[in-house]
Amino acid sequence: MPHLFDPITLRGLTLSNRIIISPMCQYSAVEGSATAWHKAHLSSLALGGAGLLCLEATAVAPEGRITSGCLGLWDDANEAALEKVIKTVRATSSTKLAIQLGHAGRKASSASPWDGGQLVAVGQGGWAVLAPSAVPHKSDESAPLVMSADDLSRVKAAFVDAAQRSVRLGFDAIELHAAHGYLLHQFLSPIANQRTDEYGGSLENRMRFPLAVFEAVRAVVPEHMALGVRVSATDWVDDEPSWTPDQTVVFGHRLKALGADWIDVSSGGVSPKQQIPVGPGYQVHLAELLKREVGLPVMAVGLITTAQQAQQIVADGQADMVALGRAALYNPRWAWHAAAELDKQVDGPPQYWRSLPAGKNRVFGDTTFGMR
Repeated sequence: MPHLFDPITLRGLTLSNRIIISPMCQYSAVEGSATAWHKAHLSSLALGGAGLLCLEATAVAPEGRITSGCLGLWDDANEAALEKVIKTVRATSSTKLAIQLGHAGRKASSASPWDGGQLVAVGQGGWAVLAPSAVPHKSDESAPLVMSADDLSRVKAAFVDAAQRSVRLGFDAIELHAAHGYLLHQFLSPIANQRTDEYGGSLENRMRFPLAVFEAVRAVVPEHMALGVRVSATDWVDDEPSWTPDQTVVFGHRLKALGADWIDVSSGGVSPKQQIPVGPGYQVHLAELLKREVGLPVMAVGLITTAQQAQQIVADGQADMVALGRAALYNPRWAWHAAAELDKQVDGPPQYWRSLPAGKNRVFGDTTFGMR
């Protein structure tokens, strides 16, 4: 029976445990470049003992940012700024690092959440946004620009370029963002994709561009490098044609054939009509479906907050890994507490060993040290 603190291997990458820190946007970059905030934020999370820390959604092109403050990796300045952050994290933590590459499509040019999160119009600090079809995310928003053949080629090339930069930066893994209503998910879902060419209509056509992006990225990263995909397994919209779990299974099989190493299973985000039954572990059944039907390792995510809950998900075979977002922000040392509760061990800096309550030394193994 697998345990939350058992190692797991994804292609050439072995994680010390199955706790994943999810990508979480910080809206704190400048022209796509990482700042002091990213160094502080990631350094804190990296010291918490998780098996893998995945950087926030990182735009492959300027127009692909969700907000003007989103991280990017489209030019040398972005790469240089991120390199400084990564060097600091690597110098202080053994946690493996991944980066999530994405393009926001019609959900780009938005205000930051603390400024309302709504579409920012061109001329008011926003920019023209691209999408599969001229269908706005919300009915009161202006329509996005329909992606031409040239746009498709350029964006695919941008994913490839960002992946190559990620390799140079020394990331251990890459995740492509095909969830939450962003560009690759927009192509998959008939809610956003109403094209009549070879990229729209049938399931095969709607999968064409996301699969082409994945295949192009897989071709340029090293053979040993782990490459996964975050998906929204359902749109949670029942009264119109939408993206469904059954279609996600088909997509998963195609990703597996192209060399995917895991599927990160989330949901929703493509339509304000979504009806999501939010509750503890509300997306775990979707991860379980993909694990059973596709046969790839899966990450479960969504209101997973306690050690016992996470352990049960792994032990029951519902998912191979458990990804934490808000829980890790609230408690960057979540893995320490989980290890203590489950009587397991986790990596931790020796400078912090003395912090453990009496009787919890097992968390870091042998912590019998003192001062003369």
